[in-house]
Amino acid sequence: MKKLFNFCLIGLSIALISWGFKGHRAIATIAQKHLTSNTAYVVSAYLKGEGMADVATWADENRNNKTAPWHFLNLPLGLTHDQFVKLVTESDNNVYSAILKTEASLKDKNLTPDQKNEALKYLIHLVGDAHQPMHVSRKEDKGGNTIQVRFDNKGTNLHSLWDSKLIDREGLREADIVKTYDAATPAQIKQWQSDSPMEWIWESYQISSELYAQVKAGQRIDEAYYQKYIPVIRKRVDQAGIRLAGELNKLFNNEQVKITTVTPAPPPPPNTQIVTAVKLEDIKQATGKTVSVQGKVYSSKDIGSMVLINLGAAYPNQLLTVALKGKAKDLGNQIDTKTITVEGEVIDYKGKPEIIITDPAKIKF
Repeated sequence: MKKLFNFCLIGLSIALISWGFKGHRAIATIAQKHLTSNTAYVVSAYLKGEGMADVATWADENRNNKTAPWHFLNLPLGLTHDQFVKLVTESDNNVYSAILKTEASLKDKNLTPDQKNEALKYLIHLVGDAHQPMHVSRKEDKGGNTIQVRFDNKGTNLHSLWDSKLIDREGLREADIVKTYDAATPAQIKQWQSDSPMEWIWESYQISSELYAQVKAGQRIDEAYYQKYIPVIRKRVDQAGIRLAGELNKLFNNEQVKITTVTPAPPPPPNTQIVTAVKLEDIKQATGKTVSVQGKVYSSKDIGSMVLINLGAAYPNQLLTVALKGKAKDLGNQIDTKTITVEGEVIDYKGKPEIIITDPAKIKF
């Protein structure tokens, strides 16, 4: 059964972030508003003083081979609730199992503060992912990434439309998004927080099934579509925030935090990493290795938290995607059409090889 339904990544290697930067921060901010005072203290302690909104996209920005599948869940359409629960229960390494694992980690009294910090940052993000309908959807179209549509006279795809395009259309500032979306009644809060993570993703599955039934490749997304579904997006973001707060209150409301200072391990000796030179055409076979590879930049895209550049061919036929973040992000507007040499670990992201670069010295052109 596990082989038949392979719960792997969806989407293309341009790495669209679920709910976009605005959506994830809104979810975290809504959750923060609904924490008990003790939970808020514990969360702040584990996050080392950072706000929940500030770490809301950390899990996307620090994905790797192990954690990349945690953001998604692929299922065939047409499942009954019982069939859905059976398949999800039998699966592993997806958004549902990742939420359960991170919550178990946060209950584990033997974990270090750094381990709790990482688990909490994942949970904050993954609860949001579970409520994005296109993150619980079909494998064959990579969660709607291959379904091209037009919105606001521009080309996009179904996944991106639901990640950020509909939210962006509202034109609201971050604070106004939270003010507008955080509209749950006390009765709704009680009901939403009593639902299990299985029900969260079942709701997303039902919505994505409806979206698939109503869209055709090349379709123009009109005002009627926007007016129909922006309330759905508002509700899903609000539900994610309210439910995240509920989970954190269950975990931390009665917890007494004891943060101990751990002396960091000394840095490894310099020049101990083995770097293998590979041809761009062979990059897919180098997954998991730290390599040096050269290729021409054919296209790029700034998604806010990082710049994604495609080597070897333009998207979607690229041989390698390089994600520039941190200080390296500033190179994004300097390397279009240039031939560059990149050094870093090759990961498999949504079926395509990718290298994440934070140090500008790892790129030469």
